[in-house]
Amino acid sequence: MSENFSLEIIGPENTILKTEAKQVTIPSFEGLMSILKDHISLVTFLRPGLIEVKKDKGDEKFFVEDGTVELNNNNLLILSSTAKNIKELSKDRMDEMIKDSEKKIKEEKIIDKERYVLSYKIDTLKEIRQ
Repeated sequence: MSENFSLEIIGPENTILKTEAKQVTIPSFEGLMSILKDHISLVTFLRPGLIEVKKDKGDEKFFVEDGTVELNNNNLLILSSTAKNIKELSKDRMDEMIKDSEKKIKEEKIIDKERYVLSYKIDTLKEIRQ
């Protein structure tokens, strides 16, 4: 019997990934969450981080800043306006995103939630860049 489940990552204009996965790890506000076949149903929100997809034929990683996740009956749906395969992110683009985020995080009028989200974005981009 297959240990895979259906995964779909959808952006605002297209489907980014549609595949069968063995395991998907998502960066939710509750922490990193790994999903396997027959996981209980869930709905959650994404914080900046990496979506890690383990498949029979290799793994893929996606940088995400935000989004929603719904899992029901072994169908995982991730909706995000920012999901990008890390292979498509250039070092120059990551440096630019880090610089912009570090500038925003130093602003006096920033609220704690924004500071929290930006710090995860910066940490994740630095991790990918290495």
